[in-house]
Amino acid sequence: NFDTFGIGVLKDCTSCEVTEERNGAYTMQIVYPIDGLHFSDIAHSSIIKAIPSDGATEQLFRVYKISKPLNGKVTIEAEHISYQLSFIPVSPFTASNCAGALSGLVSHSMETNPFTVWTDKETSATYKQTLPASFRSQLGGVQGSILDVYGGEYEFDNYTVKLHASRGADNGVTLRYGKNITDIKQEENIENTITGICPYWTDSDGNTVTGDIQYAEGADNFPYKRTVVMDFSGDYEDKPTKAELEAHARSYISSNRVGVPRISIEVSFIALWQTEEYKNIANLERVKLCDTVTVEFEKLGISAKAKVVETVYDVLKERY
Repeated sequence: NFDTFGIGVLKDCTSCEVTEERNGAYTMQIVYPIDGLHFSDIAHSSIIKAIPSDGATEQLFRVYKISKPLNGKVTIEAEHISYQLSFIPVSPFTASNCAGALSGLVSHSMETNPFTVWTDKETSATYKQTLPASFRSQLGGVQGSILDVYGGEYEFDNYTVKLHASRGADNGVTLRYGKNITDIKQEENIENTITGICPYWTDSDGNTVTGDIQYAEGADNFPYKRTVVMDFSGDYEDKPTKAELEAHARSYISSNRVGVPRISIEVSFIALWQTEEYKNIANLERVKLCDTVTVEFEKLGISAKAKVVETVYDVLKERY
């Protein structure tokens, strides 16, 4: 039941990091001396319990790889206990909603299954599994999986699989390009950012309709216009008017965030507390996986939202 310290505490651990990706990998890496306490008890398939992120409850990780000793230390690789679901086959079934699909994976498991499921998603859509497949594969990553049909964000809480409509939150954390300290690696990918669309329609007979260029908000803040030609022929059954085509282009610009640069930010918290600038971003330490932060591009006069898609947590120092 994992309510005790088990065999014992790995108190001589020199490094322990847990990496979790949004709807992806959930792994642990440990460095441990060969003369450390309980070293001889660390074996393949043994379970290590640790706090995997800020504010989280202790999670179970199963050892799957132990390196050869190097300088008297070994590197231990472990994966979250939920990876056990990869080895539980599920027989074919169908479901009409998200909750039914998740519970169906449990009820149609072909091996003893210690896992339970939970979701707050009320989406109704047909989930259909036509062939036997592993439980974990049907959670996501393949065509027709639960994630493919219903969307959402997973949280693996020991032996409970949770599918949230939205796992994270937007707590008002803001980053400003060019204003934060150098421990933040920021990549403003403007190379493929466009600021305007020239829409057109055509048919097999060579008839065409060309609309005026439609610009994204803030297009004038860029050093030059970045306009692309876009074919909307497939969006119409009949020939559209010029006005209809232009309205469609404006709708596309709005729904696809045209004119907003793609954002990639890597934040390191090592020794940030020693810097004066740290006080401006200290609240980032409270950001969790799947949370959303606002990124300000002051020179471009726009702001964008970025979702946290990966965290690396130092278990020993209790910080990201």
